[in-house]
Amino acid sequence: MARLDVTETFHGITYPGHLHTQDTFQYAMDFKFQDTDTLIVTYPKSGTTWMQEMVTLVSSKGNPVRAQTQPNWLRAPWLEQYYCPDVLKVSQGPRLLTTHLPYQLLATALQGSKAKVIYVARNPKDVVVSYYHFHKMANFLPNPGTFSEFLNAFMEGTVHYGSWFDHVKGWTSNAGNIHNFLYITYEDMSEDLHGSLERVSSFLQCPLAEEELTSAERCCSFSSMRDNSMVNYTLVPEDIMDHSKGKFMRKGKTGDWMSNFSEEQSRSFDKVFASEMCESSLEFVWKNPEETSLKSRTDTEPLPHHAA
Repeated sequence: MARLDVTETFHGITYPGHLHTQDTFQYAMDFKFQDTDTLIVTYPKSGTTWMQEMVTLVSSKGNPVRAQTQPNWLRAPWLEQYYCPDVLKVSQGPRLLTTHLPYQLLATALQGSKAKVIYVARNPKDVVVSYYHFHKMANFLPNPGTFSEFLNAFMEGTVHYGSWFDHVKGWTSNAGNIHNFLYITYEDMSEDLHGSLERVSSFLQCPLAEEELTSAERCCSFSSMRDNSMVNYTLVPEDIMDHSKGKFMRKGKTGDWMSNFSEEQSRSFDKVFASEMCESSLEFVWKNPEETSLKSRTDTEPLPHHAA
């Protein structure tokens, strides 16, 4: 299934046809979640691979064998991608799933389920930069043009997978409708990986001994993931993902946007952010001392997580 130049549009959002069809979207919307499922939800380039690795290692009690021998797209298949049904047919044990879909497309499927949902958010300025570079190497994504052009498309929500703002607002504002929900940020994970693993472990009701946590932390560090072919996407053929044009695991740092945004671009983004997120109940504080925090409303408490 090459379809590298095909774009699929579903409910007003464009997606790469290399990975998605109208049937796969319908499959996701009609999916029968099990109470033992764990679903990782992200907007692209927000820490998806990192959380897949964290959940794998927590579930394996820190044992790195599975993380180092099975590609992450088989361990945690994307619900809306064409190969998911075949992977799940042969999977064993509790299922780990991944999605980039907006909340409204999965709301009905999740209704009444006790499946655990982990939502990972990231500073959108860093998301823009990472997503732009990913477009340069991923031949199934359209040419991003200049960074300025791509930034404008991102702010307008016309890039593949739609609006970052709508995605974050959709999932977090409906957290109360999801039985088991954990909200965590890329910045949390970067600042305190050990503590973030403890949060994930607690949420999954999978307690780890200290040595198991230490092993998990070591195996899901950026340097370990960068060198692990099971997660760095070097197994993907060059005609699909051209690694001569960049690395999938590029920098793994927070605040990289400051090396890419002009002052004018940063101000423009801040205005769009303030407008889009003005009614959000979240307080987005990106924990990076070198940059000004992006906040939606300062009079609200951070989103809690729900667990049975």
